[in-house]
Amino acid sequence: MMRHKALQRSSHNRLLVAALTLGAAALATTAPSALTASSPPAALERASEPHLHQYRAFRRMYARSEKLNQEAWMDAWTELKGCSFSYQIVQERGSDAVRNRVLRALLKREQELIASGEPARAELTLDNYSFADQTSGPGVRYVGITPKRNDVLLVDGRMVLSEDGRELLRVEGVLSKNPSFWTSLVNVIRHYARLDGVRVPIATESVAKVKLAGMSKLNVRYEYESINGRTVSSAARLTLASGSTR
Repeated sequence: MMRHKALQRSSHNRLLVAALTLGAAALATTAPSALTASSPPAALERASEPHLHQYRAFRRMYARSEKLNQEAWMDAWTELKGCSFSYQIVQERGSDAVRNRVLRALLKREQELIASGEPARAELTLDNYSFADQTSGPGVRYVGITPKRNDVLLVDGRMVLSEDGRELLRVEGVLSKNPSFWTSLVNVIRHYARLDGVRVPIATESVAKVKLAGMSKLNVRYEYESINGRTVSSAARLTLASGSTR
């Protein structure tokens, strides 16, 4: 009987992890680099603009599997310096399986991706994407993006730009390749803002349709202390506090 219960718990945990491990693709590890002048979206054409290469940020993470009724929260200080990413967990609560095998695993995976230089595979470049013509929406502009290969780091969907077409607000769509056998659909929304002249990720929302486990979600928010070696200004902190994720 005890062995049967242990197997049940093990099976439940494996399914839970499969349900919630959406992959580091769900995380906006850095902001997109500028494209070349020949690319269509003006929001990404500023070759001379500063790119995000260093930051210290407080990260709030939340994951939940609705059908399995498991959830967890984790707060951590994260720091990027070139190809080095480090983190320090300061608070956590909720399911042990979600905290230890999902949220910690995501931070560890992000650390490995950055160390290997793989985030370049996710950037909004002509090497990775084809771009459609801009279309207008209420107060925004849209640019369709189509991945040039199936990759768990690429999104098949669209960029949402500011009304003048010069600022990237978010990238939204479905992952072009499912992270695992268990996931049949992963929807991702990555939010960006320009803080002190540098485009940075400020939030990510992911929802996955998972076999046997229903819908599962992962939300991440960033609160920056410094960007590219400079302390974040009061104006930038107000932008973050306003929850500017249109």
